[in-house]
Amino acid sequence: MRRLIPLVVAVLGLVAAPLQAVAAPPQPVPSDARIARQAPDLGPSPCALPVTGAAVNPRLTSLFTAQGNDNTRTDDWTGADGTFSVKLPGGREVWVFSDTFLGTVNPDGSRPPVVEEGGTTVLLNNSFAVERHGRLETIYAGTADDPRAIMPPRDENHWYWAGDATVAGGLLEVTYQEYERFGPGTWDWRWHRNVVARFAPGRLDRPISVHDLPSGRGVSWASGVHRDGPHTYVYGVEDFGIVKYMHVARVWGPSLTGPWQFLTASGEWSWNQADSGRIMEGVANEYSVSRVRGSYVLITHDTTELLGPHVVAYFSCSPYGPWGGKTPVYTTPETGGNVFTYNAHAHPEISPEGTLVVSYNVNTFVSTDHYRDVTIYRPRFLDVSFLA
Repeated sequence: MRRLIPLVVAVLGLVAAPLQAVAAPPQPVPSDARIARQAPDLGPSPCALPVTGAAVNPRLTSLFTAQGNDNTRTDDWTGADGTFSVKLPGGREVWVFSDTFLGTVNPDGSRPPVVEEGGTTVLLNNSFAVERHGRLETIYAGTADDPRAIMPPRDENHWYWAGDATVAGGLLEVTYQEYERFGPGTWDWRWHRNVVARFAPGRLDRPISVHDLPSGRGVSWASGVHRDGPHTYVYGVEDFGIVKYMHVARVWGPSLTGPWQFLTASGEWSWNQADSGRIMEGVANEYSVSRVRGSYVLITHDTTELLGPHVVAYFSCSPYGPWGGKTPVYTTPETGGNVFTYNAHAHPEISPEGTLVVSYNVNTFVSTDHYRDVTIYRPRFLDVSFLA
């Protein structure tokens, strides 16, 4: 079965490179695209909050390091990207991942090659990790001898990567983007459609139902999900590689299966997805909107620069904009050489008052780096604080 690892999701819109065993280099970029773009100035926001600091979150860093390095189980999580999260009824935290390594870690901090190369590491396109009482449990479909993705593909030419998640009616709803291969070339694949899968909290290894989501206008939903008042807001990205545009939709109530309204470029709401407007540019394929101290905070990697290390915040007085007050939040120290970072977003359900827990993903252009150093393909966690 063909495996994939997202390599340039944050910048080029090429979420992954197809491979027989490990990740291929990203598609070449025109030389003139390597210069940082100047996105339109969105101006200040009357609801902007000063960022007073950003530091490594020690609890989550330790939790995932321990999980990744623990060889008690030979079918456990050793690295992944995506890193969405939601709290289930009863208090368990579900971490939603896209491409995921399962297996063991060598004493020197390396990872055995994937099964397709004769090694023991399994690579799945999506998985869960459930946190309870300070411990993580890896969840996948199939068996320990034959692990499968939580969200199974329809055939070998299709696969799913995860988006954000929510809880509605006691069920976990996880958005997924389906990708498809359309030819024999290395880059002959594309985004196809959006769906939402519903899971029973007591049985997370398989969806109980899968529902189509709006997939017109070329928008990949859901980069983020935010419940506010009577609506659930869904954030998407229209991805042209170097240029990415935010789109915003909403649904009444907590479930994403209801009728959607779409925010137009003029700031009105329409039932027609063809009216979905480009709200702003410079967001990543994954980002978040959260309420902090009465303001709405958009956290994203800054995609106005190519493969940049900068996590930024924008602010608004509503969950759908207008956005302004662009503020630096953090510069990722891992970025450099073969290594790049991408897709920063917040986890408000586990964030103390006045702060946001933020994760971002780390990857490399050299596929063998995933074997040499297991820490490369693991999320990083931050505590970002805001002044009242």
